Amino acid sequence: MSLIDFSKSEITFKVVYYGPAMSGKTTNLSWIFRTIPEKVKGQFTSIATETERTLFFDFLPVELGTVKGFKIRLSLYTVPGQELYKLTRKSVLKSVDGIVFVADSNRDRREDNIKNLADMFKNLEDYELPDTPIIYQLNKRDTPAIMSVGELVDDLQLKGKAVYLGIASSGVSVMECLKGITHQVVSKI
Repeated sequence: MSLIDFSKSEITFKVVYYGPAMSGKTTNLSWIFRTIPEKVKGQFTSIATETERTLFFDFLPVELGTVKGFKIRLSLYTVPGQELYKLTRKSVLKSVDGIVFVADSNRDRREDNIKNLADMFKNLEDYELPDTPIIYQLNKRDTPAIMSVGELVDDLQLKGKAVYLGIASSGVSVMECLKGITHQVVSKI
């Protein structure tokens, strides 16, 4: 649920990058942080383990400019994908305005994608947020043992949904995903 501060003429939207462990959620936020101008970004906060896996969540605040007299801000979060952090994933989704689901294109991650997507929808249902805008990034399209786009679309039931083909490590579709979800959440208000 967006935060509207009338005294400051600001609207803050919460966008969460959700998906299996090691699918590229933190890589997306890192790329955004490195790419956008200093004047529009806040501090990138990442709490990771020694093996660079997200422990709790990543956070990056971004200021987008003004729409109808209101400053528009995004609070970008990632969730840890590991099964151990299931409750953390759920708590990060609380009051979410939009989601970028980052699927791992590697064939051996098929079940993880399906399981994490089902988990995300269950959490949204628990919070009574069934109409939350979601876009889908099919990430790691540059790795050797990937599923076809058709297989991923079928597995995740994405026909007719906003789908982006990505390589987050080199920035492919990272900014397009950010623009896509931003457009959807801002349009909703």
